[in-house]
Amino acid sequence: MGRILAIDYGLKRSGLAVTDPLKIIATALATVTTTELIKYLEDYFKKEEVEEVVIGMPKNLDNKDTDSTPFVRKFIKTFENKFPSRKITTIDERFTSKIAQQAMITGGMSKKNRQQKGNVDQIAATIILQEYLQNRTL
Repeated sequence: MGRILAIDYGLKRSGLAVTDPLKIIATALATVTTTELIKYLEDYFKKEEVEEVVIGMPKNLDNKDTDSTPFVRKFIKTFENKFPSRKITTIDERFTSKIAQQAMITGGMSKKNRQQKGNVDQIAATIILQEYLQNRTL
């Protein structure tokens, strides 16, 4: 039984989250320099069975593409070429970074840790994955 992996793709860093093998709980996995993301995924896929990848798709409030959307679409094409047998699902990622910031504050994370952008990326990926898990069972 494979896991589901989520990617919060960014130009500099990308946050990753993954489910447990039963696909019940979403957990932060890592923050990876985006230039090394494909290599990281290659290594991870060798160690863990991943049956689906969920990628956050940036959209504006009016549902139009953001400045980041073309970069995410380009990454998806690169991913599909490198891992053609992997199922990809995109999910609206509006507000995930803001929700991640609020979750860190509510959870009592220190200001120093909140300022580490990699923490925001991992939590945003976890939120993307948790939303996907909740919506797929409805």
